[in-house]
Amino acid sequence: MELLDPRNDFLFKRIFGSEENRDVLLAFLNRTFTEAGKPSLSDIILLNPYTDKDSPRDKQSILDIRAKTTEGEIINVEMQLFNKYDTEKRTLYYWSKQYSAQLQESQPYNQLKRCVTINIINFALLPNTLYHNVFHLREDRTGIPLLDDIEIHFLELPKLDEEAVSLEQGGLVNWLLFLKGADQSKWEVLTMNEPVLKKAMNTLEFLSQNDEARRQYEARQRYLHDEASMYEAAKVAEAKGRTEGEARGEATARKEMAYKLLALGIESSVIAEASGLSLEEIEKLRSLQ
Repeated sequence: MELLDPRNDFLFKRIFGSEENRDVLLAFLNRTFTEAGKPSLSDIILLNPYTDKDSPRDKQSILDIRAKTTEGEIINVEMQLFNKYDTEKRTLYYWSKQYSAQLQESQPYNQLKRCVTINIINFALLPNTLYHNVFHLREDRTGIPLLDDIEIHFLELPKLDEEAVSLEQGGLVNWLLFLKGADQSKWEVLTMNEPVLKKAMNTLEFLSQNDEARRQYEARQRYLHDEASMYEAAKVAEAKGRTEGEARGEATARKEMAYKLLALGIESSVIAEASGLSLEEIEKLRSLQ
């Protein structure tokens, strides 16, 4: 049986964002927070659990997972298979929306609770070798926090080296290797100290054998690939436009230089050497003076 890819955000939400798998999400979050030196959670409430109404062709932001802790803090988990660019700004934008959405009209600001964003991304984003980066709001020189309300995690799957970690120890690495597509022959060792991870694996196996789940998965894969192609085409067009613009700007600068030298009575051969224009182009410009 060929397993489906758990990095598909539609499938990811079915595995981690359903009520029956709330313990799977809790275990994953606790491993994430433990690695970041944060206390574990006792329980969570799913704010947007997976339902059959979730469409594979919805925008990716709809297929995130939102949960609330017993203290009222908001946690947002999102899987990003392809780089849509401006990821950092997009992350801050969605963080700010969930932070500000907590307040109703006339409520005081002290009602705002901490919001945590966890981005699991299938591409390298940050200029370091760490697969797990955590950001807060800190003073540059002393490191003192302004407040602890903002916390952003980036989990970069390509930076995770399976050969450089100890799978027997368990922890966040084992969860990420499962998401990255570790061979099934290694599943037993991955779950040795991560028993709840076994439930995520069982869910993936079940969905991989379910015809309707596979149909929805493939529809989402097509949508994601089409979207990635669109972004890539836009990027290429932008680069081409920038190159053509630079070329036009350089040609204009060469002509302006030639005009100035012609006005000074400089010989055509000297102008051609200085500007990079041909003698024919120089003489044409001379005739236009």
